[in-house]
Amino acid sequence: MNHTTQAPALQLAHSAKPVTPRDRLIRLPAVELATGFKKSTLYGWIKEGKFPKPIQIGRASAWPESSVLQWVQDRIQEASK
Repeated sequence: MNHTTQAPALQLAHSAKPVTPRDRLIRLPAVELATGFKKSTLYGWIKEGKFPKPIQIGRASAWPESSVLQWVQDRIQEASK
């Protein structure tokens, strides 16, 4: 006798609430890698209002990763116009 069984319906282990994307803070070396620009250029643009300002955490500075990635995407969009 050949029986084919089906797996029970998949039960989700989490609630149906939408997932909030997580952001993280990245330091200058990661910003330089993401943008392809060095510290002096980035800080010049910050002074001119052309690049997101870092967040001060004690004596350290960091950028929300989402703002840096959005800046990169905006430059790509501008170049394709």
